Amino acid sequence: MFRVHASDRAVALSEQLIRAHRTLRERLASVREEVAGGTARPAVPGDLLSHCLSFCTAIQAHHAGEDSHLFPALRAAAPELAPMIGKLMEDHALVVGILQQVRALLAADRPPAAPGTLLRELDGLTAILESHFSFEERRIAASLDALGPGAWTPGIFAP
Repeated sequence: MFRVHASDRAVALSEQLIRAHRTLRERLASVREEVAGGTARPAVPGDLLSHCLSFCTAIQAHHAGEDSHLFPALRAAAPELAPMIGKLMEDHALVVGILQQVRALLAADRPPAAPGTLLRELDGLTAILESHFSFEERRIAASLDALGPGAWTPGIFAP
């Protein structure tokens, strides 16, 4: 039987972060492909609107977990990371703004957005998230792994 030791769990923090980012990247690419392939708001239930809103919820949950659990633990364990953590939190605020714009473009009480308009927002979101995820993965992986077994909080990286 395979057993995960506490030290293995701590080292897995950076791997979990990378997996969550991979899943979010894939979901965003899927949403973008859906927009590129058709109208901005098809009439079929379970359509692009729900797909987009699901992605928006997932990215916000991921960032909320980082902001409320991961980043405070990192700041406590490695105070020298405070400026970098501040930068990551600024990125989170930028992402919130774009997600609000995407939601507005898909709102049921307005005419469907032109696919090009929605694609531009998604391309901007993709660029910001790719830069953000890459920076986060490069800069905090070692710090995550050094946090130790007590730092594991389920749900921090949930996509």
